[in-house]
Amino acid sequence: MIIDPLYALSGLAVGAIVGLTGVGGGSLMTPLLILLFGIHPTTAVGTDLLYAATTKSAGTLAHGRNQVIDWKVVARLAAGSVPAAIITVWLLSQSGVQTTAVSHTISLVLGAMLMLTALTIFFRPQLAAFAARRGELSPIAQTILTVLFGAIIGVLVSISSVGAGAVGVTVLMMLYPRMPTIRIVGSDIAHAVPLTLVAGIGHWAIGSIDWSLLASLLVGSIPGILIASHFAPRVKDGVLRALLGIVLTLVGLKLLFS
Repeated sequence: MIIDPLYALSGLAVGAIVGLTGVGGGSLMTPLLILLFGIHPTTAVGTDLLYAATTKSAGTLAHGRNQVIDWKVVARLAAGSVPAAIITVWLLSQSGVQTTAVSHTISLVLGAMLMLTALTIFFRPQLAAFAARRGELSPIAQTILTVLFGAIIGVLVSISSVGAGAVGVTVLMMLYPRMPTIRIVGSDIAHAVPLTLVAGIGHWAIGSIDWSLLASLLVGSIPGILIASHFAPRVKDGVLRALLGIVLTLVGLKLLFS
């Protein structure tokens, strides 16, 4: 398996952004592969899903050791997302993964998810404040809405590989306003592992994984995340998030209207 330096460098850059902001893995990697390197959308999504499953497994281990994962919330999300991911990938396989129609659909969904991710980055503090003022939902409502949200994310992530991060955290903040942020982030990362793994295996089964590309991205991204995480406390988070939101908006518009 040959490591491509350009892909590894891209992985390093995206890994650094994730390490600094906690956001931007799939949101940047998939459009980067499509727009900059000309990778077919289905292959970009499938490869990025297994890339996310690998990197977020390490994050889950770290958060698990720190006991900041709410496994009940993870189970509720997975109850909706995993079946939805299986059904979505099956429907993609029936449509023909390399067809123009599927490619166009993936680009549109990806563009829309990037725009939604940018909005959650810009307005997360306001949304969290609104949820805190509204108060806690009933346990039954929380359970139903969490499973339903999991199903929606399962569909969207299987098509675009985007949505389990920034969007997931923001929605969980709305549903569980009393839960500490670190616990919400830990639970969201833990849920992303089975979701991206199941969706990624599904894409593997239909032949939309580039293993050399995956290896090259991981070679760059793992040190990128580790190095950037070390310097993250010294960087102004607000500025980085604003820049990331602007970039995601521009890329999303490019995909929607290209």
